[in-house]
Amino acid sequence: MDVILLGLMLLSLTIWLGLLCFWGQFWRTDQQLEMRETQLQSLPVVCAVVPARNEAELIPTSLRSLLLQDYPGSFNVFLVDDRSTDRTANFAEGVAHAVGKPQQLHIISGELLPSGWSGKLWAVDQGIKSASKFAPDYFLLTDADIEHDPGNLRRLVTKAVQEDLDMVSVMVRLRCDSFWEKLLIPAFVFFFQKLYPFRWVNNPNNPTAAAAGGSILIAREALERIGGIQVIRQALIDDCALAQAVKKSGGQGDKETRGINNDLYPIPTQGRIWLGLSSLTRSIRPYDSLATIWDMVARSAYTQLNYSPLLLLGTLVGMPLIYLLAPVGVILGAVWGSWAIALTGLLGWLLMTFAYYPTIRFYKCSPWLAFSLPAIAFLYTLMTLDSALRHWQGRGGAWKGRVYPSSDNL
Repeated sequence: MDVILLGLMLLSLTIWLGLLCFWGQFWRTDQQLEMRETQLQSLPVVCAVVPARNEAELIPTSLRSLLLQDYPGSFNVFLVDDRSTDRTANFAEGVAHAVGKPQQLHIISGELLPSGWSGKLWAVDQGIKSASKFAPDYFLLTDADIEHDPGNLRRLVTKAVQEDLDMVSVMVRLRCDSFWEKLLIPAFVFFFQKLYPFRWVNNPNNPTAAAAGGSILIAREALERIGGIQVIRQALIDDCALAQAVKKSGGQGDKETRGINNDLYPIPTQGRIWLGLSSLTRSIRPYDSLATIWDMVARSAYTQLNYSPLLLLGTLVGMPLIYLLAPVGVILGAVWGSWAIALTGLLGWLLMTFAYYPTIRFYKCSPWLAFSLPAIAFLYTLMTLDSALRHWQGRGGAWKGRVYPSSDNL
């Protein structure tokens, strides 16, 4: 028994060594939009598209932050009222008048959701069609629960223009105030980065693609090249689906405009995207209880596994192996007097704590929370299992009064 457990402990330790050394440095938080401030050299036309369904509580804050962007170029906001019943549009109009920019806001009454579309993407598509009248160079796709730092748009556009990127996206700082948010939200970001290492996403020669839907700046030419939002109209994880479509579509420009030395760096055949963290732009949607966070994760976790029972089984086996075995080994090794098991488990636990600490520090949480990753991973494993159960029961993908069991029956 000791030999088997020690072998499993060594396997877990080897996995963590491999993740830290060879998995795109996913644990680092150095891919940040605000880390480099530069002057904007050109002033592209930008239109923001905001899908909003029953967001009267949050829209005054989020819309105000959009309308007060310090971007010096042409900028208009298109808010798509997705058949709200809480006077979202009225609140939005009031905000625009309060900040003295009613001409900058365009409110669109959403049409009835057709079959084959998710509600959010149908709203985004309507907003893009209306905004296209302004012939924008870029679309800013953002959510109604995002409070933008005044310089967020300027930084997004500057990065896109100077680095000739098809899409720039930031994982905004999620709300982390309550006990459950501090315990679980940083881990949500950590797991996302492990699934999609930002350095791989930002490498035009690596096929890994991802985005964060709260703040996406996409070039109009790139959106047209992939065939518009309708190509991902059934996606529940729409941000990553959009990033994958853009990166697969092939980039714009040539060697001279990109400044690429073909002898050293071959011209990428994929679209150029960038994903990073934002320390200033933030989500204001509260997840102040275990139930709200659980629902948020369970809504799409099984979708992330492509509704595959095999991938689910792999997750249910892999998560305990990677995250739970080390602390269990420490306890059992101490109880049994097997110091080889205990020390191996402790080393594995310290490695995962080391990996998690930068995210904990980024969210300004207690450093001691870094040691709680095994318990957090156990909760996320249960959420993933519940996500699969909801899917099999026809309750998957529930959001804003709509249920999307799978992409096959949207």
